[in-house]
Amino acid sequence: MPAIFREYLEIDRKERARTPSLDITNRPVDERLRDFHDVVIPMTAEQAKLEAARCVQCPDPAPCTEACPANNDIPTAMWLIEQGEFLEAAKIYRQTSSMPELCGRVCPQEQLCQGSCSHLKSFHSVLTGPLEAFVTDYERQTVGVEFSVGEPTGKKVAIVGAGPAGLACAEQLVQQGHSVTIFDAKPAPGGLLTYGIPNFKLPKDVVFSFWGDLERAGIEFIPDTYIGKDKTIDDLFGEGYQAVFIGVGVGVDAPMEAPGEDLPGVMQATEFLIRCSLEDEHLLPLELRGRPAVGEKVAVIGGGDTASDCLRSALRLGAKEVTCLYRRTEKEMPGGLHDRELAREEGAKYEFLTQPVKFVAGENGRLAKIECINMELGEPDESGRRRPLPIEGSNFIVDADTAVLALGYWPDPIIGETTPDIDTHKWGLIIANDETGSTSRPGVFAGGDAVTGPDLVVTAMVAGRNAAAAINEYLQKEA
Repeated sequence: MPAIFREYLEIDRKERARTPSLDITNRPVDERLRDFHDVVIPMTAEQAKLEAARCVQCPDPAPCTEACPANNDIPTAMWLIEQGEFLEAAKIYRQTSSMPELCGRVCPQEQLCQGSCSHLKSFHSVLTGPLEAFVTDYERQTVGVEFSVGEPTGKKVAIVGAGPAGLACAEQLVQQGHSVTIFDAKPAPGGLLTYGIPNFKLPKDVVFSFWGDLERAGIEFIPDTYIGKDKTIDDLFGEGYQAVFIGVGVGVDAPMEAPGEDLPGVMQATEFLIRCSLEDEHLLPLELRGRPAVGEKVAVIGGGDTASDCLRSALRLGAKEVTCLYRRTEKEMPGGLHDRELAREEGAKYEFLTQPVKFVAGENGRLAKIECINMELGEPDESGRRRPLPIEGSNFIVDADTAVLALGYWPDPIIGETTPDIDTHKWGLIIANDETGSTSRPGVFAGGDAVTGPDLVVTAMVAGRNAAAAINEYLQKEA
């Protein structure tokens, strides 16, 4: 820590620790349920300075920095924000993060930086995520964001997948002077950021503004191109690309494999969410266009962040009763507590230890009821969570006009199946080096959910950055 910090802090460390947090301000529930716009009311400059001033500047290594997968220098950023040096604070974040304006909004800070804040045990943690979003938004609104572009190397890199890992990899590579082209099966860039996270959590103009920065830096986007079907990894090398990064995520909805799952009115989470948040121009095929009609009673099955997103989306579509059915207790839920709190505040209900076993049609052939069974928890399974066990004879009925299956995601095995000499496991996840993203095939790198399975935006972003450094080194050796 710089000496100026130490001298400054000796005076008022205790006073800082006692200062109450301003907390996040959200739009009123009755207002935000009428639209899909951002629920958070942005901080003012004065609010940001007051909140940042609560940071006591823990000795290095600060727990918030250690808990951040990107290793952001959060204490220095907090000190700069307190001084009103918002642009300098934004620079601190951009040294270690490719997309701080996005991570500041969608990272589960209560599990990462904010959850590690030294205030946690006695006071409210410093609002690290909202402050990260504030300064990077301020930067964009006042001076704009421009990525430096390196001297052209003549090397071409193909990125497969325009999600967090691919975009971060591209952002790093273009700064090294490499020519970068991103291929994606969807009409618009962003991957999960565009097609998986609702607008009320991550406004799409934030995503598309970030994409605009990359486009101005010279990165090319080729949409509607499904690598593995429309062309292969081998084809990309044949087109003159010297390296390929695979960041396709895990976009296949996990099935429930229950009778009646194919009934009208039973939807997968991915289709449900993208139809709720995106304009029709970004939706293909045509049958995905238009917001879904959900009726009055909606059941969402699952317990992760996607389930919370579906619950909150269904309420915005006008459903009167929205219920989450989850086979374990809330303690075992993988999703973030903050999202569940918002869902409850907006009117969602939770039924725990409940397992749907059958979807039942009404007279019109659409879903009308869900047969469920009560569960109890047994011994922990391989994930460390207690295994849910059915209670014989406890079946009961839940009325539902729509059921949304938010059961998690599987990898798409097609790249592994169509790419010679690339090793995969676990139904198609690509085997790659944790530090470099290198795979069993020379010149092919991978990162993000396509390697780890479903994880966080920030971990995918970090994987893309790490792979970019390894790709740059690989290309220099190939010169």
